[in-house]
Amino acid sequence: MIRVAQVEDDKALREAFRIREEVFIGEQDCPPEEEFDGFDEEAVHFIAYFSDEPAGTSRYRITGKGVKLERFAVLQKFRGKGVGKKLMEACLSKVAATFQPGTLLYLHAQLNAMPLYVRYDFQKVGNKFVEAGIEHLEMHRIL
Repeated sequence: MIRVAQVEDDKALREAFRIREEVFIGEQDCPPEEEFDGFDEEAVHFIAYFSDEPAGTSRYRITGKGVKLERFAVLQKFRGKGVGKKLMEACLSKVAATFQPGTLLYLHAQLNAMPLYVRYDFQKVGNKFVEAGIEHLEMHRIL
C-alpha cells in the first residue's frame, strides 16, 4: 500500500515539490524562498506513494556537519497512515548504505514530529529555535 522510491526523474521531483508546496508553503506559511533553498540539486530525494498516489516526500544532503535529513512532508489526507515512517526507513536505509559508521545524522524537527524521529533513535540537542516561523529542535543520531 505504501511504496517509497528514490527520486530518479523530473516527474517524481515535480511531485515531491508539489507536496512540499502544499505542506510547507500552503499549510505552514513557509516563505517559498526558504522552502526552495537552493539545495535541492545536491540532495537525494524520496517520494512516498500511498496506493500509487503521491503522499509524502523527504530529502537528505551532505553538510559540513554531517548528513542532514530534511523536508519530511506528508499530505494531510495521508497522515497517520505510516507514510512518514516509511520515508524515514527509506532515507535511513540509503544513508546506511552510502556513508561510514560513525557519520553524524541530524535534522531540525518540528516539535509535533519529534515522536517519529525519537522512534529512530534521534536525540534532541540544544534548545528550541524558530525556523520558517515554526519551533524546532535539532536532533542527532550516529550512524
